[in-house]
Amino acid sequence: MQALQAGWNFFQNEILGMKWLSRLIGSIVEALGLDPAGRVGGSIRFFFYDVIKIMVLLCVLILIISYIQSYFPPERTRKILGRFHGLGANCAAALLGTVTPFCSCSSIPLFIGFTSAGLPLGVTFSFLISSPMVDLGSLVLLMSIFGWKVAIVYVVLGLVIAVVGGTLIAKLHLEEQVEAFIRNGRAMDVPWEELHFKERVQYAWEQVVSTARKVAPYVLIGVGIGAIIHNWIPEDLIVKLLGTGNPFGVIIATIAGVPMYADIFGTIPIAEALLAKGAQLGVVLSFMMAVTTLSLPSMIMLRKAVKPKLLGIFVAICTVGIIIVGYFFNAIQYLLV
Repeated sequence: MQALQAGWNFFQNEILGMKWLSRLIGSIVEALGLDPAGRVGGSIRFFFYDVIKIMVLLCVLILIISYIQSYFPPERTRKILGRFHGLGANCAAALLGTVTPFCSCSSIPLFIGFTSAGLPLGVTFSFLISSPMVDLGSLVLLMSIFGWKVAIVYVVLGLVIAVVGGTLIAKLHLEEQVEAFIRNGRAMDVPWEELHFKERVQYAWEQVVSTARKVAPYVLIGVGIGAIIHNWIPEDLIVKLLGTGNPFGVIIATIAGVPMYADIFGTIPIAEALLAKGAQLGVVLSFMMAVTTLSLPSMIMLRKAVKPKLLGIFVAICTVGIIIVGYFFNAIQYLLV
């Protein structure tokens, strides 16, 4: 049992967490005459360590997930979802959202296509919530930072929000709140062709290059903000705003995440730095959920597809769900970390 635990710790710390990289960069910073624990040296160490770690994990994860995704093109995904009904359809949509693109703006075109094809509105919203909030990449990346317990609970609760949110929207019968050009549209029934292994690998590699180019600026910005928080903002200030002493920390973090636009790869370093400074676990995770699910640019895109009433209900359901999840994580934080 001890050998298994030691093996898992090595995998989580040295493979996923790449602690060896942190030590290497710390040695380089020290060789340059800077203190790796100081403000300047620590910022440099944090920046290069997190950028390299996240981009490496990003490329590996996209390669794997895109290969899996090659089996689920939009038309095939629509047909799979069409076989389910009721709560089962919402669960299937939420699960399929885990193997789709990494940000909400990428998910909205798929949501429009599924809705135009005649899938139930509640099912398409379960997909729309799940796709940016919960994916296989988030599971691995969260595991590398916060451990497997936090990662699994985060993913499970994200799926619960997606299923419950889609079910509530279905019960409200808001189909008339979808813009007419989508309701009256018809998705083309494009035949799905069987791809060979080399074609799938080529597709996956193209996704790696394309996504890495799109995500890299947000990773750099996110890591830069994280480095500033980690080494320059006083710990007392973070604890005062987002620590146990402020019962509104989760709400503040959720609202603060809405104007931002990033995917989970850009929010991870900010969350990591906030947690290290004393912010509660539920606060940083609710911040991540808000950024990835309710970012202002994605809401502007979604407004083109749905009317204000439905958009408001969607935002309200997601916001309430994220806040509940945040307070739940705060309550069980000491059981998970």
